[in-house]
Amino acid sequence: MDYSVDAIKAVIESFGGIASASQLSENGISRLILYHGLLSGVISKESHGNYVVTDNQPDEYTMIQNRSEKMIFSHATALYLHGLSDRVPHELDITVPQGDNVSRIKRDYENTKFHYCKKDIWNLGIIDAVTPQGYTVKIYDVERCICDLIRDKKSVDNQIYTQAIKEYFSGKYNPRKIVKYARQFNIESKVRTYMEVL
Repeated sequence: MDYSVDAIKAVIESFGGIASASQLSENGISRLILYHGLLSGVISKESHGNYVVTDNQPDEYTMIQNRSEKMIFSHATALYLHGLSDRVPHELDITVPQGDNVSRIKRDYENTKFHYCKKDIWNLGIIDAVTPQGYTVKIYDVERCICDLIRDKKSVDNQIYTQAIKEYFSGKYNPRKIVKYARQFNIESKVRTYMEVL
């Protein structure tokens, strides 16, 4: 196999199995190499401006998040990545700022569930996490996840809710941080009740 094909595969793999045209270019993959990769069938277009290695199964988390830097894994999906839920998510929970148009992403990925929040709290608690396939994605920290659960209790599976709340409040939780977040979500009294009970 020629060097250029190996190079393009290596770059795409380094980005979790999906890379944008600009990421490829920044890593020394010219348009000509990209064109040859597409022509030979070694790589294929996943979506507008995003490429995958044809015979690989790219990381689903990375693939979806690569579509927009404003998509943060949250709720049950983030709890699973934190180890606070043992249920593998069949539907990926993603939070975006209010007003973001995600209709194209919803159409391309049916197994997604979008949550919207005010722009001023959208970036509260964003951290890096590792997916089951070993790639890094953006998720909310545990305290933000617990606040999201309490706030959206009606739309969360009861078993996931109960397990996460019990494990968090009976484990090593951060009271200052959770209360700080709870104030911003206007759920401080509910959080303090859990702190006292559990």
